[in-house]
Amino acid sequence: MKSKKNFMKATWGILLLGLGLSTMNAAAMNPSNDLSLAQDNTYVAKNIPPYQINRPEASKRLFTSKAVENEIVRIKKMLKNQKLAWMFENCFPNTLDTTVYYHLIDGKPDTFVYTGDIHAMWLRDSGAQVWPYVQLANNDSELKRMLAGVILRQFKCIIIDPYANAFNDGAVGSEWMSDLTKMIPELHERKWEIDSLCYPIRLAYQYWKLTGDASIFGEEWMQAMKIVLRTFKEQQRKNNLGPYTFQRKTEKASDTVMNGGWGNPVKPVGLIASLFRPSDDATIFQFLIPSNFFAVTSLNKAAEVLTAINNNSALAKECTDLANEVKIALQKYATFNHPEYGAIYAYEVDGYGNQLFMDDANVPSLLAMPYVGDTDINDPIYQNTRNYVWSDNNPYFFKGAAGEGIGGPHVGRDMIWPMSIMMKAFTSQNDKEIQDCIKLLLSTDAGTGFIHESFHKDNAANFTREWFAWQNTLFGELILKLVNEGKLNLLNAIE
Repeated sequence: MKSKKNFMKATWGILLLGLGLSTMNAAAMNPSNDLSLAQDNTYVAKNIPPYQINRPEASKRLFTSKAVENEIVRIKKMLKNQKLAWMFENCFPNTLDTTVYYHLIDGKPDTFVYTGDIHAMWLRDSGAQVWPYVQLANNDSELKRMLAGVILRQFKCIIIDPYANAFNDGAVGSEWMSDLTKMIPELHERKWEIDSLCYPIRLAYQYWKLTGDASIFGEEWMQAMKIVLRTFKEQQRKNNLGPYTFQRKTEKASDTVMNGGWGNPVKPVGLIASLFRPSDDATIFQFLIPSNFFAVTSLNKAAEVLTAINNNSALAKECTDLANEVKIALQKYATFNHPEYGAIYAYEVDGYGNQLFMDDANVPSLLAMPYVGDTDINDPIYQNTRNYVWSDNNPYFFKGAAGEGIGGPHVGRDMIWPMSIMMKAFTSQNDKEIQDCIKLLLSTDAGTGFIHESFHKDNAANFTREWFAWQNTLFGELILKLVNEGKLNLLNAIE
């Protein structure tokens, strides 16, 4: 994100303090060509032996989990490809090593999660960053408490402002306080994105299903779910445009919203309007299809919890009624009969008949729908859509000397997001295709041992965001999944 990239430079001192670093030597302040930035914001020599682990020193790691460390040891022993093992050890714990701030408030866990290079917590990113660790929670009580802390913090954020996408750790303000929307100091940014309210439900539901711990579903959960329902209904725009507008003084058109901050008109057909995408770019047609699918599954999960744990059948019915309404509208408005691919899903629609055909790398995306759990991987419309988005018919699909994949307007033309390559692997049923994705990820780290936000299609050394915890942890999640699902031979065949 442009804002994230600039923010890293503007808040260098804040990041150092936040990571517990009070001093920096002269070489680090004026790095020479043989020094590079490590994940703990210190500089390290580039001429280290190949595949030496590039994690912060144990004493500088923000959170350490015995279960995660044991899993790293287990997986590394199985992997024959030295670079793959190296990248797995660097990437899988990256969220814990560098972005998790866990403590207790009045005896309850509270966890603030950075995106990486910004001292702010995105509801989407934080929910995705810790997702792979939930499967290990029963093996580590401290990890379990930390995860509960993330969930409880997310509920608090929703209560503060359901229209915000990113939050500060306290009322400290941000560089976006001048945005023309209802900014308050607790917010880092206030872009309305449907998925910001879905990721906390997804995480809480998975945590409950795997651990059996229902303690997270207390009063804050109930209050947050009432707010989620209210917000989704407001953005169906049946009676009026709702309370939210957004404008920003900027050179980047996708960072602001037209028509006085309301966006392009939509016809109230039952879908939910989202002024911004998961990339933090403004939508063109506000009924963002992947996010509406995500809303359906999230509402149904919330209803299950409200029934089983809270014994609130009335609120649960509100959730399922809204989910069914959105589902019916998706069936009517989300598809298009493409002349080459057959029936596919559009990326955005407006209810008037206008549809936008593309896909963006950020999740939820059309490509990632089975990964998120929003559609069956064998759904023929999804499979047609998958073929479409991974082709030059998608205006944000790029292919060059360094590799191929999906990007988006956020970083710009010719920049491929590794997230799309990982989503292709997650949603693939073809071993050769999965193997090709892993090879591509291994060849585009620019020698750093980490996954970046994006890289140029012709030169992987031209990349954005050296420290992006979501993509790092997602890579670890992918490798762990493949090993656990019996794909070790596929990985070990990579030379």
